[in-house]
Amino acid sequence: MSADHYFSADPDAPLRRSEIEFSVAGKDYRLAVASGVFSAGRLDPGTAVLLRKAGLPDASAEGTFLDLGCGYGPIARVLATEAPAATVWAVDVNSRARELTAENTQNLRVRVAAPDDVPADVEFQQIWSNPPTHVGKAELHGLMERWLPRLAPDGVAWLVINRNLGGDSLHTWLTGLGWEVERVASQRGFRVLKVTRKSAD
Repeated sequence: MSADHYFSADPDAPLRRSEIEFSVAGKDYRLAVASGVFSAGRLDPGTAVLLRKAGLPDASAEGTFLDLGCGYGPIARVLATEAPAATVWAVDVNSRARELTAENTQNLRVRVAAPDDVPADVEFQQIWSNPPTHVGKAELHGLMERWLPRLAPDGVAWLVINRNLGGDSLHTWLTGLGWEVERVASQRGFRVLKVTRKSAD
């Protein structure tokens, strides 16, 4: 089966539910997963690298965060747990993914939404994403061009990209658009990129 169904608004794969477990920053998590949602059998290796190598917020963090392409919600769940005073928007085109994220982040400050349902005036102190590289470079670039401009002036975006699926070319492309891009880690074939606005000189 093609991976494209993970990025469909309404996946047609038969619903098969299960659970996965993982640990981040000394905390254990158990999340509901289901067929038709990206990496339902385990925590995706790229997401695992991102959560391990990027700069997780702490309890003092406030403001509004974005989990872009949230899937069943592992990043949103970790962000909302580590920074309970922040509000996390968890965004995905996949309706089944959004339902799972809502379930997995119940009682936390997480707002689950389809991309078009995020108010246009919301800006983000942090953007976190393991973006869907399999949709192609044009779609990936469109995703970045849509959401990165909504980063707050002093905000930071954390991205993880498979090196063999355009990690280095995305770094170069974002730099060419005028973003400050730093590769903060490279592990298991994944690049973790820190993206910020260039400071005015």
